[in-house]
Amino acid sequence: MADPALHAETAHHQIQPLKEIAIDYCPEACNYSPETSEIAVTFDDRGGARWRSTTRYLYGTFSAQIKCPSGNTSGLNFNIYLSSLEGDKSQDEIDFEFLGKDRTIVQTNYYTTGTGSREEIHDLGFDCSDNFHEYVIKWYPTVIEWLIDGKLVRRVEREEEGSAFPEKPMFLYSSVWDASYIDEGRWTGPYSGSDAPYVCLYRNVYVPVETAVETTS
Repeated sequence: MADPALHAETAHHQIQPLKEIAIDYCPEACNYSPETSEIAVTFDDRGGARWRSTTRYLYGTFSAQIKCPSGNTSGLNFNIYLSSLEGDKSQDEIDFEFLGKDRTIVQTNYYTTGTGSREEIHDLGFDCSDNFHEYVIKWYPTVIEWLIDGKLVRRVEREEEGSAFPEKPMFLYSSVWDASYIDEGRWTGPYSGSDAPYVCLYRNVYVPVETAVETTS
């Protein structure tokens, strides 16, 4: 794996703790403690929940320590990602997605103006529910890096000036949801629900210091 410090175009970003979140749906399934900055999302018969930062950012380093749900999580998707606006068909997006059928892998992907299909699967070397692990996205105008527990697992460079690359200001998002309907269950597995409620825990969530963008959304 390459040492990110060797790349001049990926200079260090200043970061700060995420101090406030918005909950897009099912707020009763998302608990946030401002005192500890810990977040818990529960998936049960109510469904799941999705939280996000209250502002968008244009480039920077985003990180969180996450302990994923345990038990039979087949069918579920839990994640941490950036998106210019969830649900917008022309969104830019950069993500980590955990596939409930196998908690020893994670999928990375990115979208430009709604076009993705850039998925890669990575072996974690651990069960993502066994403890807290750190997941980091470093987003620059010409480079994206994904790191897990300080190790670079993927690096994508913009091919040339003007080529498709995420460049819209983005929120930091996370959610837990039933994705078993996608590709007839082949992506995340068929949903069982035998070990509900499923709880995904987040702590030490950090966002950039200087790249917040004022928006009305």
